[in-house]
Amino acid sequence: MHIQDFHQRLSDLGAKPMHIGRITRAWLQGMPLDTGTRNQKTENFLPLAVRNALPEISSALDHLARLSAEHPAGDGSARLLVELADKQMVESVLLPRDGLCVSSQVGCAVGCVFCMTGKSGLLRQLSTAEMVAQVALARRFRPVKKVVFMGMGEPAHNLDNVLEAINLLGTEGGIGQRNLVFSTVGDPRVFERLPEQHIKPALALSLHTTDAELRQQLLPRAPRIDPEELVELGEAYARHIDYPIQYQWTLLKGINNSVEEMDGILRLLKGKYAIMNLIPYNSLEDDEFQRPDGDRIVQIVRYLHSRGVLTKVRNSAGQDIDGGCGQLRARATEVLDRRKSRAKA
Repeated sequence: MHIQDFHQRLSDLGAKPMHIGRITRAWLQGMPLDTGTRNQKTENFLPLAVRNALPEISSALDHLARLSAEHPAGDGSARLLVELADKQMVESVLLPRDGLCVSSQVGCAVGCVFCMTGKSGLLRQLSTAEMVAQVALARRFRPVKKVVFMGMGEPAHNLDNVLEAINLLGTEGGIGQRNLVFSTVGDPRVFERLPEQHIKPALALSLHTTDAELRQQLLPRAPRIDPEELVELGEAYARHIDYPIQYQWTLLKGINNSVEEMDGILRLLKGKYAIMNLIPYNSLEDDEFQRPDGDRIVQIVRYLHSRGVLTKVRNSAGQDIDGGCGQLRARATEVLDRRKSRAKA
């Protein structure tokens, strides 16, 4: 189901824009579609044909994103394995302080070498309805006041649907535009389209290194934009919306945690309207990549912070349950594949 299909169904039943708006807001808040207001009961507001059809419409919306498994973590976050109507799986993450990380694709085409999601390649795009359905689902568990498009997938590769979801969440979903975060490896279309939007989200840019050649190795199918150019594009958007850019840097031991790299960060970001988010790699014992030692992470933060670059450590939610992005889906897919193999045998 697409958002347009949902709204058209209601319109065909006789719903006016004010009726469609109330039902949409109820859905996005994770509440029953027939939720009334303090001053007006639903039966005194919605047309009879609309009220009679709400159970069927509600069932269709519920099938857009259903909870398959929940994995709480010690930091107050929880990874949600979400089943879509076609049985594909994506991940959402309930974050501390009323945040939610949502997926925009099943799989991803960028192929970041340190990312589990990228190993499966791109399977399909998520519709706008499937993205906001993750928010509706999460709000059944706890309040959601911030949504980051930083889960499975590259939002720039599903740009129209993501921008429509951001606009819907920023209007009917009741989320402030700076609490909507568009995360990308960097794509020229992003810097063209975001300033034109009615709802202008905050922007997070995946940098990971200041070395253009190394960046191409780590993000093999990302657009070929040098780190210097990416930062200049980010700076222009930050000044346009008067809100800092968040630069994402997955810390990989022996790869991008050197003094030379830190000096590169100072060269690119000092004096910029920016925040550097260091994300220690969520490593398992036999992984090809490993996170730096804790002491080294502390040294890096102090080095950058003391020299004028606001730096924060953002541990990937769910590290204590080996739940880095894409890992839950990968494990679920492996279990399903084994069951299918046993069934054929």
